[in-house]
Amino acid sequence: MEPVTLTTDRLTLHVPDESDIDAIVAACQDPEIPRWTTVPSPYTREHAADYVRLIGEWWADGSQTIWCAYRDEELVASIGLHHITPHHTGGHAELGYWVTAAARGNGYLVEAARAVVDWGFDELGLARLGWRAVAGNIASARSARALGFRYEGFARQALTSERGRDDGWFGGLLASDDRTPVDWPVL
Repeated sequence: MEPVTLTTDRLTLHVPDESDIDAIVAACQDPEIPRWTTVPSPYTREHAADYVRLIGEWWADGSQTIWCAYRDEELVASIGLHHITPHHTGGHAELGYWVTAAARGNGYLVEAARAVVDWGFDELGLARLGWRAVAGNIASARSARALGFRYEGFARQALTSERGRDDGWFGGLLASDDRTPVDWPVL
């Protein structure tokens, strides 16, 4: 798959390359990112270089599409579609993201994610997007809810990372869903 740049009113989402490594390293020093994601801690320049290299490979094989979102020259988030599974009735993927500490609370993630969600449904022909988060990650759940995801449940010890196993919250969005936010029992 050829890399694609997406733009919104305030953001440019591009496939990261070597010029993004320092910004990724700086962002991932925030303890909230490894707390809630699979990002390693401590996070090194080697981790970021591997991340950028892998993203290029994932785009090439069509398995994952990941972007860095920038507001002007400032990295505000990393966002992508993971575990893309094509199917003749419409494929599925999982939406994943993290937001830099300085960018939180500005609506950048939801703005970037809308562009990614639209692209996944419109360009990849996906039928469904999944979302998951470590139970208790209210910020991630609020963002998913704002995008129109429906809360689909709680699973004990369902998520794994370097920390071990965590309980998880799960949600989903269908291409046919009305994206108006609905109530979530965990929010």
